[in-house]
Amino acid sequence: MQKYYKPSRFVVIFVLMGLLLAIYMTTLYKLQLFNSGADANAAYLADGTSKTQTLTANRGEILDRNGVPLVSSSPVYNVTISRPAFQGRDDINTVILDLIHTAIDNDVAYTDTFPVTPGAPFAYVLDMSDTQRKYLNAYLDYCHWSPDISASDLIVKMKERYGIDYTMNISDARLVIGVRYELELRAVIYMNSYVFASAIDIDFITLLEEKRYPGVNIETSAKRVYHTTYAAHLLGYIGSMSQEEYNNTYKARGYSYSAQVGKSGAEVVYEQELHGTDGSQTVTTADDGTVLNVETTTAPIPGKNVFLSVDIGLQAATEDSLTAQIDVINADPERADKDRVTGGAAVVTDVNTGEVLALASYPSYDPSTLFTDYADLVQNPSQPLYNRAIKGTYNPGSTFKMVTGLAGLRTGTITPSTVIFDGGRFMKYATTNPPFIPQCWIYPTTHAGHGNETVVTALRDSCNVFFYTVGDEVGQPALAQAAADFGLGSPTGIELPEALGARPTQENKQRLLKTDDIWYAANTVLSAIGQDINYYTPVQLAKYAATIASGGTKYPLTILNSIRSADFTSVVDQPAHQPEGTVPGNEYIKYLQEGMKLVASEGSASSAFKKFFIPVAAKTGTVQSSNTMGNSLLNNGVLVCYAPADNPQIAISVVVEKGTSGSTITQIAKDIMSYYFRNKPDVTVAQDNTLLP
Repeated sequence: MQKYYKPSRFVVIFVLMGLLLAIYMTTLYKLQLFNSGADANAAYLADGTSKTQTLTANRGEILDRNGVPLVSSSPVYNVTISRPAFQGRDDINTVILDLIHTAIDNDVAYTDTFPVTPGAPFAYVLDMSDTQRKYLNAYLDYCHWSPDISASDLIVKMKERYGIDYTMNISDARLVIGVRYELELRAVIYMNSYVFASAIDIDFITLLEEKRYPGVNIETSAKRVYHTTYAAHLLGYIGSMSQEEYNNTYKARGYSYSAQVGKSGAEVVYEQELHGTDGSQTVTTADDGTVLNVETTTAPIPGKNVFLSVDIGLQAATEDSLTAQIDVINADPERADKDRVTGGAAVVTDVNTGEVLALASYPSYDPSTLFTDYADLVQNPSQPLYNRAIKGTYNPGSTFKMVTGLAGLRTGTITPSTVIFDGGRFMKYATTNPPFIPQCWIYPTTHAGHGNETVVTALRDSCNVFFYTVGDEVGQPALAQAAADFGLGSPTGIELPEALGARPTQENKQRLLKTDDIWYAANTVLSAIGQDINYYTPVQLAKYAATIASGGTKYPLTILNSIRSADFTSVVDQPAHQPEGTVPGNEYIKYLQEGMKLVASEGSASSAFKKFFIPVAAKTGTVQSSNTMGNSLLNNGVLVCYAPADNPQIAISVVVEKGTSGSTITQIAKDIMSYYFRNKPDVTVAQDNTLLP
């Protein structure tokens, strides 16, 4: 029997079908309208290869104490090559060669560290670095080739290994080999991913996008931008980490091996604060290396900003004056080329906080061109990369006499009114074998001495015989202890790696002179005037001067003003500037201060400071001694000072290798003080040459 459907049932069915069709069309329309771009590669994503990449956090800025930017980061674009994307492709050599020629034609430098000359007859490059040698040996071992293989034989083997056709000319073959070598090195040893070209411009990016090379990607990174040519040693630089650094330090911090890290200066001291926390993204690529999708999985957290204690204006004034005065000394026509000044340093500190306001080392370099100039800088005999301010150790000469004075006063060996007669020579050991008769500096000219001296006038006149006598009577242990109490020969607290120097002890004598010789009375006598076994850094001398200026209160030195959040809205860390102690016998320091004031107004520094608009306390030193840099025996100039003399704010140390004398370099400190006090809003200054009351 035939079955009939009621009309009402058909109506219901058609209505339902219509609704379903409407829903389908609406959904399709939405997909086409809103997701046409997002789902263009949807069909490929399931078959693509996904990998996680590091999103490098923006590195924090370095600024001076006033917020003047010194170092910041700027985004750059790099060309990278993915080795896996070329697996199974027959055109890898053709693609690489075309990429290389595209770079060459557009004046884009690319990375090729393969240490073989670019053209036949092939040979290993003469300036092969230790790193290049290490990598080449690892590569040869990986390929099971002899480490003694010639360059030409190596080229033949590599052409065969990489399937480079004989129809390709030999020069082009060498170009391709260079890049293939770089790519395979990443499989041989654990090292950074291969960046073909760095910091490329938008025109080259556009060109690469047009050519669509498989396996060739554009990635962003950041480069450090220097906003000053000053403070190079203080700021430091960043670079690639070594495998040892990665394993020992940065792996545990979650760094990627390709991360750029601080290598020197503030960049390494505050690495953890500046670095930030890297994020990650998932990148999906097709078999030909085409990027199908990029998804951020963890957003990076930018680094904090570091405000240094230095004033970049004062830093510039310090470096400029140091350079200018050295140029004046070297311009002396009687000075032979071999006797030219090759180095110096100056340090400025805040007496009341220990903050380093300026730290200069001569010669210096331009931090923005460090890597370009590196080979020349390394070969420069004056060693511009060497930070003399914190690592150079020098005899202090007569600037040490305040140490001897305090040792005598606090042990009761002398009183402030004790008078010692200077006849020009110290005769106590004249009858020993051999005779030891050290002279006062004035004796060769006058054949006489300074006559009667107290500790204050002896400082004014820099009387050697007075301090020979005091040093001999207090003895070596008391001298060494007084030096230690002033912070000489000890860490200053500065965050940078510093040399410790050496106080006058038998242990240091034997260590420095590589001898088993004992300590003699002559060692004590000479040490009392800052000669013999006395070696200190300019930062130690600056702290020493600041300690005298403060009446014996010692502050640890610091290069940090504050650490602030990435958006600059909050202070994350700030030094407390707490004293580390007081010099025993500090009640006698006022006599040392009085003597230093007389040096500036009547003594060896008076030509610079007698009519200066700020009262100054100073002590100069002249040292005929080789320093730890190994220079010839010529007089080094040394100076320590502070100002204002009656209400100290800043302390300064200056050392100039082969600088003739301490009085010769007082102009450097004068220039520093002029800049500092003329740029302080709370200081009223008089005109130069106005007599002070």
